Order: sequence, then structure tokens, then C-alpha cells
Amino acid sequence: MRWTSDISEPIVEALYCEALVLADEVRAAFDLMPADQRYEPSDSEKLAMSVEGLRTTTRMMHVLAWLLNQRAYFSGDLSETQLRRHGELPQDRPADPEQLELLDAETRDLVAQTEQMHSRIARLDRAWRDGFEVHIPTVRQMRGRLEEALQAGL
Repeated sequence: MRWTSDISEPIVEALYCEALVLADEVRAAFDLMPADQRYEPSDSEKLAMSVEGLRTTTRMMHVLAWLLNQRAYFSGDLSETQLRRHGELPQDRPADPEQLELLDAETRDLVAQTEQMHSRIARLDRAWRDGFEVHIPTVRQMRGRLEEALQAGL
């Protein structure tokens, strides 16, 4: 198996496109004055939309900022030192379960998608900062256990 030794530009570009689409969906979902509003939400629903909307858009802006920093690095506008010093992804603040319960299923799903995207980017950020170190002993241990299991089954 071949291990990636760094984040590549095509990976960053693909993630950036995905994040832009998701950010646009978030913007539309948390628009508090939609044109085709069929009912008047309660005050608690409006509050939940505001609170979770702020958390979700902030999460996506952090993801987009991280990806833009990576793009700037690949284009030569940021050095690796600048990227390491100023390009770390901020820690996520997960959604409040009580507030989420007040949102419709589609919006809850969208919030979950943004949390998953942030988590993916956070793993990439940690791996990049750690130099994509592969813990070979762990891989070797798993391979050894697999070989033992295969031999025992024969």
C-alpha cells in the first residue's frame, strides 16, 4: 500500500469545490427570510436557526479559510513557515443537540455534513503538521494478526 506523503494540490482543489457547494447550501438553509416561507416559525425555532446557523457558517468559513491557505501555499503566495504558523484549522464547536431538535431533518443533516467535513479537514491538518508519519509497527502488527488468522483457518 502506498502512503501519501503530503497534501496534493488536486486534493485541496477537490475539497475546496466540495466546501464551496456545502457552504452555499448552508447559506440557503439558514436564510432567515426565505422567499417562499409557508409558516411563521416559533421564537425558539428562530433562535435555534440563529444559533446553529452561526455555528455552522463559522465551521464552514474555518474550513474554507484553511483550504484557501493551502491553495495560497500551492500557488507560492504563502511559505511553508507562514502556513504552519497561521494556517491551523481552529477546533470545531459541535452543534447543540437541544437546538438541533428544533430544526427540520434536512437542516440537521446539513449540519452533520459540515461537522463531517470539518473533521476530515482536521485530520488532514493534523497529518500534515505531523509530516504524515505512518506508524509502521501498528501496520505490521495488523498484518501479522491477519496472517495468523489466515493460517489458523487453513
